Amino acid sequence: MKTIDIKIKGMHCEGCSKRLTKILGNMEGVKTAEVSLETTLAHIEYDETCVKVEDFYGAIEDAGFEVIE
Repeated sequence: MKTIDIKIKGMHCEGCSKRLTKILGNMEGVKTAEVSLETTLAHIEYDETCVKVEDFYGAIEDAGFEVIE
């Protein structure tokens, strides 16, 4: 298992962070996902053989948010 923290731009409320937590958490290969409105970070624990970092970026952007690198 690997972990990653992804900086996110565009969240305005707890609903945004909860929605992203659910989207990321439901992805194949993700063990845990937590998105914090306060820190604007997604903390994800995942199996790198099932999912790639680019997949997380795509899911975040598809949800209407921006990934800050």
